[in-house]
Amino acid sequence: MGLRLDQVVPWGRSRLEYCQMFGLTASDLHRTLLDVAGGPASFNAEMTQQGYSVVSCDPLYQFSAAEIRARIEETSPVICEKVQASQDKFVWTTLQSPQSPEELIATRMMAMHQFLEDFPVGLQQGRYHLGELPELPFDQQQFDLALSSHLLFTYSDQLPLEFHIASILEMCRVASEVRIFPLLINMTGERSGFVQLVIDAVQLQGHRVEICTVPYEFQKGGNEMMKITHSRSHK
Repeated sequence: MGLRLDQVVPWGRSRLEYCQMFGLTASDLHRTLLDVAGGPASFNAEMTQQGYSVVSCDPLYQFSAAEIRARIEETSPVICEKVQASQDKFVWTTLQSPQSPEELIATRMMAMHQFLEDFPVGLQQGRYHLGELPELPFDQQQFDLALSSHLLFTYSDQLPLEFHIASILEMCRVASEVRIFPLLINMTGERSGFVQLVIDAVQLQGHRVEICTVPYEFQKGGNEMMKITHSRSHK
């Protein structure tokens, strides 16, 4: 893969955030889960510690833990400055949200450090896979549920509609259900113009699409996910 580490802005989220972002229920946690573009999130590490099954994939995983750690330390101050400069775009007053930019950074750093501790072992165990959309290195319907956060729709200005459609159909190939969060363009508060176009394209393939409200809103207006059920699962 041609990805360079200096192109990556690592930013990890915790198991609690995943559960809230994707509306994961107790029964969902017992399914076979795929975290697409998982980056340095602690979701895999925390879930594995509790006996659940999660596989994560990301082009970031071609680098060593030491290389990823150095990049996190390099980019975190830059991200912190951006968050502090745009505080009005976030919700700081709900119980599930960080209460300040400083608390946000601390929460993210804790999640990323958990990932870094788990990554070498998880790589050996096959829980972390090198892979990126729109082509994933997994078998057809290998997973019950595929999750992807803060990539699709978030980067609609950088990733074209064709990439979104191909990526989502690829996730539908490897999983019976797909959930994507959020539906907003990064840092704008605007819903991506690709949402309805993606819905139309995915429904043409026979899959069921729902827009669901979730118990998580940190970016203002960002409390919805897209839930896609594979055509085989709802016949």
